[in-house]
Amino acid sequence: MGLGESAIVILLLVACLIALLLVQLARREADAQRQQAFSDVAHIREEAKELLSEAHRREERLTEHEREVATEQRSVAELSRGLKEREEAVSAAEAESREARVRADAAVIAELEDASGLSASQARVELAQKMTERAGHDAAAKIRRIEAEARVRADDTARRVIATAVQRLAVPTSSQAVVTLIALPSEEMKGRIIGKEGRNIRTFEALTGVNVIIDDTPDTVVLSCFDPERRETAAVALEALMADGRIHPQRIEAAYSEAAAGSGSRALAAGHAAAERVGVTGLNPELVELLGRLRLRTSYGQNVLEHLVETAQIAASIAAEVGADVDLTRRAAFLHDLGKALTAEQRGTHAAVGASVAQRCGEEAVVVNAIAAHHDEVPAESVEAVIVQAADACSAARPGARREELDQYVERMDKLESLVAEHPGVRRVLAMAAGREVRVVVEPDEIDDAGTRELARTIAKHIEADLSYPGEIKVTVIRELRADATAG
Repeated sequence: MGLGESAIVILLLVACLIALLLVQLARREADAQRQQAFSDVAHIREEAKELLSEAHRREERLTEHEREVATEQRSVAELSRGLKEREEAVSAAEAESREARVRADAAVIAELEDASGLSASQARVELAQKMTERAGHDAAAKIRRIEAEARVRADDTARRVIATAVQRLAVPTSSQAVVTLIALPSEEMKGRIIGKEGRNIRTFEALTGVNVIIDDTPDTVVLSCFDPERRETAAVALEALMADGRIHPQRIEAAYSEAAAGSGSRALAAGHAAAERVGVTGLNPELVELLGRLRLRTSYGQNVLEHLVETAQIAASIAAEVGADVDLTRRAAFLHDLGKALTAEQRGTHAAVGASVAQRCGEEAVVVNAIAAHHDEVPAESVEAVIVQAADACSAARPGARREELDQYVERMDKLESLVAEHPGVRRVLAMAAGREVRVVVEPDEIDDAGTRELARTIAKHIEADLSYPGEIKVTVIRELRADATAG
């Protein structure tokens, strides 16, 4: 046997030994698993026995509980029967008691009816009437107390709001004079304004219609004129001449023409400046131009544009205090006297004209109504309109805001009454509302009903022809005929 064959035999033997070892190991592992399985089965059997015994115990407890529940149910049934019997007894007793009370009440009512002479229904009606009357008296007394308290609180609140608004926005008086002061760059400029032999000053006064006063006041020239528009045009022209340095008749004419042509642009600038001061935006350009024209308009010495600015500020403050719409109130107050720029061109009161223009320019209905109602010509439809009325009165009535000489006022009223009294058939004339309305009482024997209308038209045309006045004057002709008789 060779060496190779011996090695193969040895390898085969080794393989056999390994196989035998693996078989033994497998048997041992199988025996261990069987033993483990037997022990697990025994453990499971023990647990099953314990579970069965526990189930038996629970079943016994459940049976005992059922027996206890049945016993309690029987007790509850017995208690329910006892309660029902008691309830029946109580109900019977209550029924008997009610019947007894009813019989007693009926006896008492019968006695009361016999004593009072009233039936029960009549007594109930009378009692209800007395209670109603007493409740009405109590309610009326309470309402009166509440109204008195509310009136006191409202008056206090109104005074506080008005005082706060006016004090917070107090501004200098805006009364205007009939002169304008022009500052000169030097004293030598006075001679140049006068010109050779007074030629320049005569030309300037003839063109502008303004008196130029040159006195001993240093570096100052006074322009005097009752027409504020002429005075402003003259001031602009004079300032342009001084800035240019050339002052002679031809240059004065050119400067005056430029100043007169720039009136529209000055009005726009003044309107924009006033709107910016108040804080009102989005105005129609036509409204801005009309507002700017009011810079030259005065009412009893108060500049109308300054009055609008002040009224808008007061109205906004009041609206903030009472919880109204601040922006709408400010806008309506700023535009409320807009119609004064057109009263010389259109018929109607400035409130009606201003409301019409504002409506045409797209303003809101609240603003239009506030403008139309600020003199109570139409009813105020919003709290903002009422605030505009109050702010307008505050601005106009504060000390120093407006001025008018008593003699001038009396003279104007006398002139109006005298003019109307000239017409035949007029018995009495009464000028009212600061000359905005005239009441005319006629003789009924001289003027008939149809003639009153003709007389009213005639008087209105006479006033238009002979008087100069802002706005319009309402003429009312009154004819009264009385017949008396005495029976003897």
